[in-house]
Amino acid sequence: MNRFEHEKNLKNIFSFDKFYDRQWEVVQQLLFGKKILLIEKTSFGKSLCFQYVGKYLYDNNKGMTIVFCPLIALMRNQIQILKSKGINAASLNCEQSFEENQIIIDKAKKGKISLLYIAPERQESAEWLEFIKKVKIAMIVIDEAHCISTWGHDFRPNYKRIIDVVKLLPYDMPVLAVTATATKKVANDIKFQLGENVQVLRGTLNRENFELSVVNVSTEDDKMIMIANLVEDIAGTGIIYTGTRANTQIYADWLRYIGINAIHYNAGIGTEKRQEVEDNFYKNNYKVIVSTCAFGMGIDKPDVRFIIHTQITDSLLQYYQEIGRAGRDGLPTKIILFNKEDDKRLRQRFISQSKPNLLEYLRTIDILKNKICRLHELTKEINIKQNQMQVILQDLIEQNIIYKDGTSYIYKNSDAVFDYDKFQDFKIYKSLELEKMIEYTNISSCRMKYLCNYLEDFNIDNCTKCDNCRKIQTKREINEKEQKRLRNFQAHYFIEDYIGSNDKEKAIKVVASSYYGTSDIGNIIHHCKYENGGDFPKECVDRVILAYKKYYKTHDLILFVPPTISGNLVENFAKKVALKLGIPISNTLIKNRETRPQKECKSAIIKNANLKNAFEVRNVDVIQNKSILLIDDIIDNGATIKNIAKYLLKNGARKVDALVIAKTLIGDE
Repeated sequence: MNRFEHEKNLKNIFSFDKFYDRQWEVVQQLLFGKKILLIEKTSFGKSLCFQYVGKYLYDNNKGMTIVFCPLIALMRNQIQILKSKGINAASLNCEQSFEENQIIIDKAKKGKISLLYIAPERQESAEWLEFIKKVKIAMIVIDEAHCISTWGHDFRPNYKRIIDVVKLLPYDMPVLAVTATATKKVANDIKFQLGENVQVLRGTLNRENFELSVVNVSTEDDKMIMIANLVEDIAGTGIIYTGTRANTQIYADWLRYIGINAIHYNAGIGTEKRQEVEDNFYKNNYKVIVSTCAFGMGIDKPDVRFIIHTQITDSLLQYYQEIGRAGRDGLPTKIILFNKEDDKRLRQRFISQSKPNLLEYLRTIDILKNKICRLHELTKEINIKQNQMQVILQDLIEQNIIYKDGTSYIYKNSDAVFDYDKFQDFKIYKSLELEKMIEYTNISSCRMKYLCNYLEDFNIDNCTKCDNCRKIQTKREINEKEQKRLRNFQAHYFIEDYIGSNDKEKAIKVVASSYYGTSDIGNIIHHCKYENGGDFPKECVDRVILAYKKYYKTHDLILFVPPTISGNLVENFAKKVALKLGIPISNTLIKNRETRPQKECKSAIIKNANLKNAFEVRNVDVIQNKSILLIDDIIDNGATIKNIAKYLLKNGARKVDALVIAKTLIGDE
């Protein structure tokens, strides 16, 4: 078939009249069995290239196309579109039941699926290689291919395993790697991993409809006020990106407080809730999604009219990727970045923690030299967060020092020498990338030109639309009325959380009067607890009382969490709260053994082990059929309160809720 015939076929299936010239070039090369790395801006139609070729190859009995895809939301969206066009696409993912995945696997083996979307993590299963051997493969697609590269902004170790599959394929099988973001270093890394004879096609990255601007602010309050003003003024729907999970909720609550229909989104809100938010965003039921970087990839909503970042990202690669989710319909779109001088500290912390320290690698090697271990055993023995333990194990596998057999990790007893210097080089590289991001906030020249030049696209003139080209200031003076509105919000802003279960009816309700790191409360707690500053002051008591009255009605009894290192601080505080609320208090809850401070325990596994069977009630009769309010100073992952609540309920309490001064800012993404 020539181009005319293929475009006739394209019209029949996808309702598009023709391919762009670059799209046709990609399609043609894939039909010739070539390996392609395609670097093109969002909205170019990269997905159409492989979807069309995949359908064509399947219809001509060449087999199934496997699409490696990093996010379930992206899979879900593309499969829904393909099915609406009569294409038998499907996915294997963790949100589906074992039975659902098995049905799809059986269909794939029987040749009844044309495009199969798979998360790279699926390659960890023992059945993966067996599955690959039993299906007829026509093409491999690596979506968001920057995830393959260590130097990419979103590197994922499991993406490396895709290369193992590519190496097993016949020489003339087409392979397509696609991404919207790749510097020369990233592109060369992807090309090297794909093997010989890879053709790199790089298009223009200029987004002509974008109005880029940077707003420099001196305080978080200024930032919150200005973002509220902007969202009120901009028509249409948009996304606000924040650096932490806690801030997604704070900003969403703030916007709702002033009458804007906003919702927060992050990796911690649960699968069903995330899907509900995505669906409602497509339907324009929210004006704003406030999210960490967890939202957006794979969201193909053409009319996102604005994207606001509350702070700088780790790199311009990440920034360009995230802003690319807006304005896909080509209409004017506002892209605004807020920048505060000390925002870079959070990004620097993320970089410093991107790899565990050398001692943790060496201890892992020593342990595995002497015995075979599973992930949980190593996590507990090293005292490290589970995701950090997974990084260590993946790195040691990559350096050929250990291997994985099922769920066990085994030392290879090889001559391989662990190379930690490469990780130091990586951190240096990431720090340089951050400096480029910071430089972007300070330039006086065209912002779009700077972005595109950084991404190796030098064929662009000044955009004439950014704040520098137009010589305008997005920032304006904040008036007293706006400041008062924010102060009123902050004075009555508390955190309601649930721990122990995704079902609120079964979970333990926790109310915190503040976040530890976003107000002066954190400094007060630290002073009292770690600097011998005396009892928690009246300010903390009054704020906790307000939080209680907003979220609770009444309780029969107050108990307080027994201390590890803070003496009578929590007890004295609880007594003041009990007196103000007029609720009886008891000191019947005690520790029956010494425990380590929870903040010394890095993972949830160790936190729970530290607390197991550590609490008891001296007089069980006191709690019988009582509605109990449990008071503590700080909640982190909730292990202490969850452990105590479980004990109290088991021993006769009717209900257990918790009230704390502050919640820590855990769960950063």
